[in-house]
Amino acid sequence: MSQHPSQSSAADSQPNQQDTGIDEFEQALSEVERSLESIKARYHQVECDRARQAQLQHRREEIRKSLGKTNNRQAMQVELQQIKEQLEIIELNLESHLFSWDSLKEPFWMAVRFGGLGIVIGWILKSCAG
Repeated sequence: MSQHPSQSSAADSQPNQQDTGIDEFEQALSEVERSLESIKARYHQVECDRARQAQLQHRREEIRKSLGKTNNRQAMQVELQQIKEQLEIIELNLESHLFSWDSLKEPFWMAVRFGGLGIVIGWILKSCAG
């Protein structure tokens, strides 16, 4: 039984399509894995920052309570200033990673697209009614 030439070329192209599909799936899977690792790392960083923030706030309260009782007021004020600066840095880190352009890009363009579509439909309806 010999195969017709068109049948053999169709049979040869199917493995290539399957290989391409498998390659695309593997690429998508590796991208998802990278994203998951990035999220895990960010989550760990956020947890560490929150723990450090709580420690610093607790230490700040201790210093404020003991400020009136000690003779070493200057050193306490310097430490308070350092704690304040560290807290500001931690808060900035926490906020900057929660909101990024990448996370807002898709909803922004959806709002622009559908908002624009709404305006166009409104104009059409107004011109038909008026």
